[in-house]
Amino acid sequence: MLWFGARSIFAAAYTGQVTFGGVPVPGATVTARHGSETVAVLTDERGVFRFAQLADGPWQIEIKLQLFQTLEREVTVGPSASAAEFSLEALPLAELTALSKTVLPRVFSTPALQVPAEKKTDANATAPADMPNPESGNDESADGLLVNGSVNNAATSQFSLSQAFGNRRPNSGNLYNGGFALIFDNSALDARQYALAGYDSPKPAYGRLTAGFTLGGPLRIPHVLPRGPNLFIAYQGTRDHDARTDSALVPTAAERGGNLAGSLNQPSTIVDPATGQPFPGSVVPVSAQAQDLLALYPLPNVSGNPLYNYQAPLLNSSHQDVVQLRLDKTLGRRDQLYGNFNLQSSRADALSLFHFDDTTDTLGLNTNINWSHRIAPRLFGYLSYHFSRQRTLVRPQFENRENISAVAGISGNDQDPRQWGPPALSFSRGIAALGDGQSAFNRNRTDGISPSLSAFHRRHNVTLGGDVRWEQFNEYAQQDPRGTFTFTGGITGSDLADFLIGSPDASSIAFGNADKYLRQRVYDAYASDDWRMLPNLTVNAGVRWEYGAPMAELLNRLVNLDVAEGFARVAPVLASDPVGSLTGRHYPRSLVKPDRLGFEPRVGISWRPVPASTIVVRAGYGIYHDTSVYLDSVLKLAQQAPLSQSVNQQHSAACPLTLADAFTPCATTTAQSLAIDPGFRVGYAQTWQLGVQSDLPFAMQGTLTYLGVKGTHGVQEFLPNSYPLGAENPCPQCPSGFLYEASGGNSTRQAAQVQLRRRLRAGLMASIAYTYSKSIDDDSLLGGQGHIAASSQTNWQAPSSSSSAAASTSPAAVIAQDWLNLGAERSLSSFDQRHLFNLQAQYTTGQGMEGGTLLRGWRGRMFKEWTLLTRIDGGTGMPETPVYPATVPGTGFTGPMRPSLTGVPINGGSNHAHVNAAAFTAPAPGAWGTAGRNSITGPATFSLDGALQRTFRAGKRYFFDARLDATNLMNHAVYSSWNTTVGNAQFGLPVSVSPMRSVQGTFRVRF
Repeated sequence: MLWFGARSIFAAAYTGQVTFGGVPVPGATVTARHGSETVAVLTDERGVFRFAQLADGPWQIEIKLQLFQTLEREVTVGPSASAAEFSLEALPLAELTALSKTVLPRVFSTPALQVPAEKKTDANATAPADMPNPESGNDESADGLLVNGSVNNAATSQFSLSQAFGNRRPNSGNLYNGGFALIFDNSALDARQYALAGYDSPKPAYGRLTAGFTLGGPLRIPHVLPRGPNLFIAYQGTRDHDARTDSALVPTAAERGGNLAGSLNQPSTIVDPATGQPFPGSVVPVSAQAQDLLALYPLPNVSGNPLYNYQAPLLNSSHQDVVQLRLDKTLGRRDQLYGNFNLQSSRADALSLFHFDDTTDTLGLNTNINWSHRIAPRLFGYLSYHFSRQRTLVRPQFENRENISAVAGISGNDQDPRQWGPPALSFSRGIAALGDGQSAFNRNRTDGISPSLSAFHRRHNVTLGGDVRWEQFNEYAQQDPRGTFTFTGGITGSDLADFLIGSPDASSIAFGNADKYLRQRVYDAYASDDWRMLPNLTVNAGVRWEYGAPMAELLNRLVNLDVAEGFARVAPVLASDPVGSLTGRHYPRSLVKPDRLGFEPRVGISWRPVPASTIVVRAGYGIYHDTSVYLDSVLKLAQQAPLSQSVNQQHSAACPLTLADAFTPCATTTAQSLAIDPGFRVGYAQTWQLGVQSDLPFAMQGTLTYLGVKGTHGVQEFLPNSYPLGAENPCPQCPSGFLYEASGGNSTRQAAQVQLRRRLRAGLMASIAYTYSKSIDDDSLLGGQGHIAASSQTNWQAPSSSSSAAASTSPAAVIAQDWLNLGAERSLSSFDQRHLFNLQAQYTTGQGMEGGTLLRGWRGRMFKEWTLLTRIDGGTGMPETPVYPATVPGTGFTGPMRPSLTGVPINGGSNHAHVNAAAFTAPAPGAWGTAGRNSITGPATFSLDGALQRTFRAGKRYFFDARLDATNLMNHAVYSSWNTTVGNAQFGLPVSVSPMRSVQGTFRVRF
């Protein structure tokens, strides 16, 4: 089935030519085998054969022809596979003489030329393929060069050969193939973007264009390279200009002057922290630092909407160029050498709500060299080397231009010109957060070697192999060089008043050694056996071992915390001297112990209970480890005191914070912001699945699938020695203000799916699927994959770039509310979607008796072969977490606290809100909030997409494809998430909206 979501602009087919002494050989039988799939074709009059629907991966090619030696070779099929040449050798003279003495006539039967099996689309992707059909006939019956009258060369045979053996004929196949493609989109074809503020602003003009070409075939230069390798080359260039409409709440002219009387969502009484008395008339003084930072905010331009008073269309642009090169060369009869070279360059600029224009340039290189060797007729060896490198350069708006912090009188942050710009500001009651990206220059590199062996013996296909990767993350960046100020209203009762008088509720900063050279080695070894145990039973079993060493820094500049029992005391431990001063523990260079217990047994079966029936049962079990959990945490360990300046602290009488001086560590604050359990374990998931598939009447096929997942050793993050609001500090002398990362998380997911599929019949193909699932976890990273995710500061601030922003896209972790009760974090996973529905359909005109297959002439040419595709996806909303915007006492972290429930229903609300604000209230003094994590149901999902396409033919070699795609066909506004910060002006309202309808055209020429 053609999946609507596929966006590949090039089509590829595996072709080749069979020759003898440089002369094309027609009529040879070419058989391709991959597991249980067997496909056979015959060469045409030029010796050319073509496989149109081979799955990607290695295939065994066997070429047979009477009077010639059988030729076997393994090839790799993929989108970049180019035409190959196969040279036959004649049988030895003794065998030819023996054949000439045969006088008995021979009866030839029709060869069993099989059509490639359609790719599986069920959820059981790891189950082995169906059992092969019993072989029929004799392969030699398909040999060419037969006498006239045989089944292969009879006048009525579809496999008859040209009488001009070996001669070139007009309209014959070509060893070279390629194409050109063009994809375009324009604002004139798209709908206006949805605006949360409701202001009808003009639609900005933009356009998107992607163009590319491919060319593949043998590389031959007369007298220089007569028998060169097969070459495939492709280029794709993209020029995108996108537009979006952002809405926000910004300070009004009166608020900028300090007059908060009548301001939305502000308390009626604003307290002067110096006297404890209300400010007269709610007019507060404005600090010099606040005045300079307010100048970066735009003035309101929307009236009549108290929730969003500013709206602006924002244009972003990106340029991307991709070059791909592949070479494939057969060396003798046993060896094949092939490799790929890929180069990608992109340049992008992103415009923020404040019209800060940040640019990001990336340059990626990916190449691999592969060698395959046939050791014996059924034993093959492989060796490959992989190399990749990616360079990322991020330039924020103010880099080397303007030192906003110094002009505003803010001290204590990084004064490197590359890090100039404003500090990040975060507000709890709805004012737009201020922030800009961080300068970065990252160069990441991976080298890998992969040896393997494949053996085919009777019913067994055995594979042994392994991989070794050397990974480098060379980064020149700071985690938070300009610092972050958080305003919750904890000082005056108003977050905006706190900002205006220059008193943040919390502050954080992290900068120092900008250059970091992280190193990691990753190993794996595996063995598997694809065993055709019985004609109706296949077992694919194996075991894999994976080990990713904890990351170390080349110059030993990592800092962790040596923690005494019960978190009573902590002391920094450095990778340069990895001995804990409190515990006496000896740490490795990575400051985290390695976890080498990465054994992963896996098994899958495919069973046909009744050999003659269409019922197929598939089942599988496997364990999968996550060896990529270290990067984000190690980047933070590389940015800690005493090697760097790092702190997260809260405003208090013992630690007063101001906008002018909030980044100097207080005596009551731990200088480090993160500690990792030295016994940290790598997380793993156990998966098990069971599926039953059967054909049904009317060309239907039904599938029932069950999937279970159990996650263990998930990441958990909590704040040691923290306590609820209004409670007495139970341990004033204990260290606090740092985040601790452990691996005690667990998760479970159960899912059942029913799928009904209609095979292609009379031009119509369709598939409908319904999935019911439930997922539960207490894992910080799994929980952080939802819409609202806590960072080291708050989970309602604007996202900001960090040192790993260009190198890692992993979600921020959710910090536990109560560090002494991590079990209270167990809840629905943020990606839990209880009901999910999917419908896909495709209809092609001119097929079937009732579809116009007999229509001839110009009417037939106009009506036939148009294909209409559509896809509908719908599902229930995913869980979101209510947030109480207060700083956790004793720390500088805002976001982990949750409100308490009032007993009122959560769904619904006033003023167009989708969540009821009356359902939540502030936690009782001395107690944590009673609302559970992920206890709010987010907005439902829905999408309807469509496409129309047709292929036009010009002769036998040239094809012209035209396609029109429309996403969000009904132009339906789909909200992505709700605002769940209690007390926020936009609480219960949408945070953002998915793109509205867009139309895209594709034109492709293939030959």
